[in-house]
Amino acid sequence: MPTYDIAIVGGGPAGLTSGIYGARAKLKTIIFEKAIPGGQAFTTRELVNYPGFFGETSGPYISKKIQDHAIKFGAEFVKEEVIDININLDPKVITTNKGNEYHTKAVILAPGAEPRLLNVKGEKEFKGNGVSYCATCDAEFYEGQTVIVIGNGDAAIEEAIYLTKFADKVIIVVIHDEGVVDCNKYSAEKAFNNHKIDFVWNSILDEIKGNDEVSSVIIKNLKNDSLSEIKCEGVFIYIGSLPRTGFLKAQVEMDERGYIVTNEKMGTSVPGVFAVGDARNKYLRQVVTAVNDGAIAAVAAERYIFEEDEFKERILESPKQVIIAFWSPFIPESINRVALLEKVVSTTDGRFRLVKIDTSRNQRIASKFKILNVPAIYLLNQEGQKIYDLTDKIYQKDLKSVLGI
Repeated sequence: MPTYDIAIVGGGPAGLTSGIYGARAKLKTIIFEKAIPGGQAFTTRELVNYPGFFGETSGPYISKKIQDHAIKFGAEFVKEEVIDININLDPKVITTNKGNEYHTKAVILAPGAEPRLLNVKGEKEFKGNGVSYCATCDAEFYEGQTVIVIGNGDAAIEEAIYLTKFADKVIIVVIHDEGVVDCNKYSAEKAFNNHKIDFVWNSILDEIKGNDEVSSVIIKNLKNDSLSEIKCEGVFIYIGSLPRTGFLKAQVEMDERGYIVTNEKMGTSVPGVFAVGDARNKYLRQVVTAVNDGAIAAVAAERYIFEEDEFKERILESPKQVIIAFWSPFIPESINRVALLEKVVSTTDGRFRLVKIDTSRNQRIASKFKILNVPAIYLLNQEGQKIYDLTDKIYQKDLKSVLGI
């Protein structure tokens, strides 16, 4: 199995954007997506907040355009599900449901999230037979009928509006007091002014009823605990999502909800592993923030690969013993010391290889040696480990004796 530079697990907007940036950088890039590229964005019929496309685009359209962009630059797509991953090996190993193994230098995790279940009576029994979590996927089955929408965030209200293109009546069950919803004001106003939409306030879904398919729901009023039955043919549930991170088996740091913890470069707790999109611990989960994540992660992965390859080539695979010198163009003293060191090394008849590391550019190698201040100069063994600190020896006349010259 060939080794890839970047393997991207998940083909939503974040993963697809990483594919664009990775492939454009001439890195061998592979994207794993078990279903249709686009993730949850693909299930959103109308996108009203993607910059430059006000009321003019949809999730499927944007998803397809981003995928085409990634393919144009050479990203490879594999329709397989990642079921296991060993990110502590070098190279890292990804295993899919087809039993295939893929090796990669860097991994970008973009598994996305899946709808959270209410776990009320009838929900599991009628899933696919009247219970849905995707209006884009299933709205057409409810032409001229009545449907219930559970939730009041952006997804719930926007999907309810889309459902009115098919259903005769859309009833939104809201846990809050009358007039209070958690979605953006634009969508709220559209819903309030839509004659096909009714709201049931201060209520929750208690039960879903039917025979072979949904025929009604039981709604519980939170003010007086009364129960009421509403006839309907479909129930659409939007109460949040859960990250698809179970396959990681806690190999990277996650928060208490299972979302992956990252830094500003999308780096996880494991070097060479990045996380993007809805599975990442973040403030806002939108298509626009997903593509932002994807771009940052791919650029960071590119830098990681470059510095790792440089470390192996210049240090671990060096035929000569290495002296490594950390410096910065912003610190004159480090420039002076490295210049003096170069003169000394030039008199050693080629016995040593001087590797100069600009810490303003090569942060990965600097972090390997836990460099806090420059200049820092070390003599290394063949395994790339420091065996002698030469930082303060550069001015001493016995430097050559220290080096055994």
